[in-house]
Amino acid sequence: MALVRWAPSREINAIQDEVNRLFGSFFDNATPLAPTNRITRGFVPAIDIVENGDGYVLHVDLPGMSEQDVKLEVLDGVLTISGERKTEHDEKQDGYRRIERLAGSFSRSLVLPEGVSADSLSASFDNGVLTITVPKPPEVKPQPVQINVANGEKPAVAETVEASATE
Repeated sequence: MALVRWAPSREINAIQDEVNRLFGSFFDNATPLAPTNRITRGFVPAIDIVENGDGYVLHVDLPGMSEQDVKLEVLDGVLTISGERKTEHDEKQDGYRRIERLAGSFSRSLVLPEGVSADSLSASFDNGVLTITVPKPPEVKPQPVQINVANGEKPAVAETVEASATE
């Protein structure tokens, strides 16, 4: 017979996962029939980030939107993609039984690599896909600094380094 150590946190996490799954599936499958009873969830565009030799390419899915509906901003090294996807139907129109295409305002923020400026980014919009190109920053290499001693002698650290290099 194998002994298994009891871990209460593991059981609590399992219960929490089950509750999250239950409520998640309940709200995802809600299909109200009248637009006035519609449960609204926010539109969040999907983003793919691909690394290539020169940098990173972001593909943002924005179906049904144009470049005028989207705003790009860089502040303190953070790229923010925001906008609003409007509904394409009239709320008062009869005949809608199920609306699955989400609408609403959105904002996604991504931290840029250190050393990348807003001027180096480029963006294009084609067939509902926003493509943002982020170049890799130049590699930062450490710069040696000369240490001067007040009495003009070589520092003891430099002698130790020179001695270990000749051995």
